[in-house]
Amino acid sequence: MKEDFVFVDELASGIRWDAKYATWDNFTGKPVDGYQANRIVGTRALCTALDRAVEKAEALGFGLLLWDGYRPQRAVDCFLRWSEQPEDGRTKSRHYPNIGRADMFEMGYVAARSGHSRGSTVDLTLYDLATGELVPMGGDHDLMDSISHHGAKGVTQFEAQNRQYLQSIMETCGFSAYDCEWWHYTLKGEPYPDTYFDFPVT
Repeated sequence: MKEDFVFVDELASGIRWDAKYATWDNFTGKPVDGYQANRIVGTRALCTALDRAVEKAEALGFGLLLWDGYRPQRAVDCFLRWSEQPEDGRTKSRHYPNIGRADMFEMGYVAARSGHSRGSTVDLTLYDLATGELVPMGGDHDLMDSISHHGAKGVTQFEAQNRQYLQSIMETCGFSAYDCEWWHYTLKGEPYPDTYFDFPVT
């Protein structure tokens, strides 16, 4: 692993994770290049901010569950190749029901140069500390649809409030939200704003 990068759970106490791109449970339908272990990696600065976010979340009765952090450039390249393959329908209804594969890039859901590859961006959600259950957010991770946008119409008041809880926690701890994805946050003042890394998660 590159210097200044660590496993997030080793520095941010209480973090849960499910590294989707290391599993078959993602929009490509199989493990993605560069994810050789189901762990979340990020910069030390990211972990310090996430540790604060865990404390803020706990005060509201929530925990944080991470789906992705650092993303190798080879994984992004894998997404690009996948988008050019014929549609097989396996993940479309769950992840991109109203658009085509290539549209993901044009509409900003997937980028050829991802902020994740700089090491200080995370995809995450809230879970209920009392039950361990994920909090309803009005759509799952990587649902590439307008329902996933901040302020989207079509989510319930309860779901909208939960999204606002997450946004408040993250922004208070130094993160910026991404308009198109309620789960996506980038650390302000990230340490490597112009560097796209490509070491694997092992």
